[in-house]
Amino acid sequence: MKFISKFCWLFVGVLFIFSGLIKINDPVGTAIKLEEYFEVFATDISPIFKSFEPYTLFLSIFLSAAEIVLGVALLVRWKLKTILVLLLLMIVFFSFLTFYSAFYDKVTDCGCFGDAIVLTPWESFTKDLVLLVMIIILLFTQHHLPPLVRPATGAVITIITAAISVMVGWYAYEHLPYIDFRAYKVGNNIPALMQPSAPLRYKYIMTKDGQEQEFEEYPTDESYTFKQMVAINPEDGPKITDFNVWNDEGDFTQEVLTGNKLLILVQDVTKADQTNFKEINKLVKAAEQQGITPLAITSSSGADFEAFRHEVNLAVPYFYGDGTVLKTIIRSNPGLLLLQDGTVKGKWHHNDTPDIEEVQEALAEEE
Repeated sequence: MKFISKFCWLFVGVLFIFSGLIKINDPVGTAIKLEEYFEVFATDISPIFKSFEPYTLFLSIFLSAAEIVLGVALLVRWKLKTILVLLLLMIVFFSFLTFYSAFYDKVTDCGCFGDAIVLTPWESFTKDLVLLVMIIILLFTQHHLPPLVRPATGAVITIITAAISVMVGWYAYEHLPYIDFRAYKVGNNIPALMQPSAPLRYKYIMTKDGQEQEFEEYPTDESYTFKQMVAINPEDGPKITDFNVWNDEGDFTQEVLTGNKLLILVQDVTKADQTNFKEINKLVKAAEQQGITPLAITSSSGADFEAFRHEVNLAVPYFYGDGTVLKTIIRSNPGLLLLQDGTVKGKWHHNDTPDIEEVQEALAEEE
């Protein structure tokens, strides 16, 4: 039992730290995921969950930091019983979220490990159940886990971990994620990722006499009833399926993915930070002089964006894009994306608006 207890101790501690680090790497992405949950719960359970939406960023950093802190405290075995009770409460909360998502098919990706490791709702719930069992085992076998440090040392380690975790999360919010796990990261070619990496193959699920059978080729026997067609190799499908740019004149996706383009992405003008538009406008003028085409993409209405761009003096043509896609591309509102024939050459938070020399260096870099 001692070995099982130590295995659970190490596994739970490391996994909570890993999970917290992945989330705090991208606090805006975690906040978006929490917002999805609150929207679902507000509709299905109680409107009170709608009131949590303004605090999703705070909750994102707090919960991510809490995972890291509890994981570290568990590994040094500081105040073990209290830490285990807190871990139990957290995993019960997460288990509820993932079970609800899986059973009612509401949120298709729990965001447990951010964009680094995407789990299906049932995979997420299974993971939480395993952790729940391990934490319960630890509660009953904690006598096998004596403290590794003095209480005062454990307190200092925990406080320092909490402070560093919050600072790391806040810095990622004020700039961009330290590691970009999304399909639009620097170096990726968007047109290539819009194509499958290999031909998709399918299997056909048919029913006959109440029994299901699978076929790799559609059966000629007309006694079978078609139920479902499922991709055998979904991992080979397009990694980007929803990148589109348009205006009132039509689709301009191909135009945006051709040549050197500096995109100013404004997800929602009502939430856009106007602080750094002086630097952005300076970059826009310099880019035009160097043959780099600047343009804006927004998910706001034309009327709203017209008013906004006059307010911030943004003199560029603008197009429309899906709000969710813009949030996926960059965790900044506004944010800047540099493309060279559809390849992402640079991404910048508005707080890190580059000068034209940095943009030119990015374009000159070879893959």
